[in-house]
Amino acid sequence: MLDRPWTAAPLVVVDLEGTGAQDREQEAILEVALIPLSGGRLDMSTAFTSLINPGRPVPRRPWISPGINDAVLRDAPAPSEIDPELVARLDGVWLVGHNVGVDWRLLHLRHPSVDPAGLIDTLRIARSGHGRRVSLTSLVDEYSLRDDIDRLVPDGRPHRALWDAAATGLLLAKLVTGRWNVEPTLGELLAAGGPSTGPAAGEGVQEQLW
Repeated sequence: MLDRPWTAAPLVVVDLEGTGAQDREQEAILEVALIPLSGGRLDMSTAFTSLINPGRPVPRRPWISPGINDAVLRDAPAPSEIDPELVARLDGVWLVGHNVGVDWRLLHLRHPSVDPAGLIDTLRIARSGHGRRVSLTSLVDEYSLRDDIDRLVPDGRPHRALWDAAATGLLLAKLVTGRWNVEPTLGELLAAGGPSTGPAAGEGVQEQLW
């Protein structure tokens, strides 16, 4: 698998919106989005997104999107209802995310039965060429991706899971083009953007970047 082109590997972009790492073991997932990559391109036709009812009031915090509140979460499915969908979509695939260790830590905390092949971090790839200030917002603007994201997610907005996942998937393609003259293998992509030893390497990551 590692010597195959990265575009032939089973990759899924993931983004979670949660209550924040300050909740520690009580942190809850409020929204999830998953977008498969097919040939290196986002496959919006098979994307999955859902709000998740954490079963408790959502605290008012500046990093929680104004569109996510107790009223909209009241009729959302519970984590146990979402779990089979996550397992079916994520087992054995490579998870792509911006600072993906944060998403993996929370995903593993709330859905430990999910068993992906590993992690690919667009933040890590971007840092190799941009230095430390590589938030998703700044990279979206640098690569002029906002209009493309809005076309893919016409009813979305930044800091919501589906919009952020689409941004990350488009960013990955831009970063790959900028770093390699020829299409890299999955192994080369992992060497640049993620631990090849498995998803557990992302546990405990606390840094939040947007």
